[in-house]
Amino acid sequence: MKPSDTLTTLFNHHLWANVRLLEQCARLTVEQLETTMPGARGSIYETLQHIVNSERSYLSRISTGEPYRRPAEARPMTIGEMIEAVRLSGMGLIEWAAKVQPEDVVEVHWEGAPRSVPKAIILTQAINHATEHREQVKAILTKLGVEPPDLQAWAYFEEMDS
Repeated sequence: MKPSDTLTTLFNHHLWANVRLLEQCARLTVEQLETTMPGARGSIYETLQHIVNSERSYLSRISTGEPYRRPAEARPMTIGEMIEAVRLSGMGLIEWAAKVQPEDVVEVHWEGAPRSVPKAIILTQAINHATEHREQVKAILTKLGVEPPDLQAWAYFEEMDS
């Protein structure tokens, strides 16, 4: 594994974990993708869509100041399209993580009022949000009797080091 700064490593792991989970879920049946459980955001498929669209929105807020808005009439993405979208947004977050400064802010409408939010907080939210929902999907996979992928940093290190 090549040495890297901390933020780049965190966001590379984040991208790797998102892609790895999506690739695992690409092997599921439609019925399995529709499975949910108490405490989860929704079905596996709905949660994956949420992860992808939220990440696109975080990147859009950091890069343009505006949230990503998926057109209401757009058909749901396939898992393959989600993988491509999360690769693009993940690479964008890696790029931005390296250049966001503590004083960089973006205006967000928070509970109906505009509020300046540090871009570093949005980057933090991108990682935490996806981690939470990836764990929900992994729990549903376990419920289905499907071995979830190991998304720990140790597994990432082992894969990158080999």
